[in-house]
Amino acid sequence: MDLGIAGRSAIVCASSKGLGRACATALAQAGCKVVLNGRDAATVEATAQAIRAATGAEIGVVVGDVGQPQVREALLAACPEPDILVNNNGGPPPAAFEAIDRAKLLAGLEANMLTPIALAQAVLPGMAARKFGRVVNITSASVRAPIAGLDVSSGARAGLTAFLASAARKYAADNVTINSIQPGVFDTDRVKSTLGGDPDKLAQRKAGIPARRFGEPAEFGALCAFLCSAQAGYIAGQNILIDGGAFPGAF
Repeated sequence: MDLGIAGRSAIVCASSKGLGRACATALAQAGCKVVLNGRDAATVEATAQAIRAATGAEIGVVVGDVGQPQVREALLAACPEPDILVNNNGGPPPAAFEAIDRAKLLAGLEANMLTPIALAQAVLPGMAARKFGRVVNITSASVRAPIAGLDVSSGARAGLTAFLASAARKYAADNVTINSIQPGVFDTDRVKSTLGGDPDKLAQRKAGIPARRFGEPAEFGALCAFLCSAQAGYIAGQNILIDGGAFPGAF
């Protein structure tokens, strides 16, 4: 399927590995020029080289923590008129409710709510003026069904979702969409590290998912690329769950 975005420019935050990398790869496969971002220079550059080799796409790199204003400025300098923004950032480590202090709350809000809001505010007016824009926020299934230990992540990402809900309606008439994807458990380094690499824990977690497996990052990337496509202009303000059926609800 031709997504109709060949030649478009995209910024994909935290894209050196995991779900961010999958999104960047899928957009590059669709013909986009992509600016990658990550904290480790060697990892980001290796990812860029791999995506270039696999797709032939133009791939830029901005190294640093997207939570830092100067890194966000560098991203916008590397891609001053983005057609696509994929907001992504690592979540805070799991913590018991009683162990969450003000510093941890503020760090989580900065990384998973305030940073993506700042980037969205920076790019949305230009997208509206050019009559094309796609903003995809990678949040979490925990926004829909909170997970114990991920309270800070759940709260910050839920705040992001609610904050951008009215903006999604404001910009829809300009062919600019804002949506979020809520991933369940995917086969990423973060999930493996969270479960300690224990085969029994991994198997137990898979058994609790109706699909009986973890999601493949490429599946997530394909969904992201479709939300960024020319055909997805009528999908606005939605929060799409992709979790193998783990959430036990009809809506």
